[in-house]
Amino acid sequence: MDEQLLIQEAEYKAVRSSGAGGQNVNKVSSKVELHFKLEDSQALSNEEKQLALKKLASRLTNSGELILQCDESRSQHKNKELVTRRFLTLVKESLIKPKVRKKTKTPRAAKLKRLREKKKLSEKKATRKDPLKE
Repeated sequence: MDEQLLIQEAEYKAVRSSGAGGQNVNKVSSKVELHFKLEDSQALSNEEKQLALKKLASRLTNSGELILQCDESRSQHKNKELVTRRFLTLVKESLIKPKVRKKTKTPRAAKLKRLREKKKLSEKKATRKDPLKE
């Protein structure tokens, strides 16, 4: 994964931010949207693309595009920085391969302990029975 190439492939759009902020909101496009087409990326290998597609499936649009947005700051440059950082961490996390689970056997001691507890409970309940009804 080449971070610089990923950043170059991402498309940025400046949009007017919503919410409170007075006249500044109406005049300045401070919100930044990042659009990234995962399948068309040259920065990722085919194996990495498949892994990322699988992990980010819920965050992709129907056309396979990842869209992130940031309007935390009133500065467009700061928002661009934040959304880029968020994008890179998201891609890095999606490329981590899950560990293969190793099946383990239940220890013999644990089985014996469970059976002893069952036996103890069974005897406790047996002593509660009315001897005349048997």
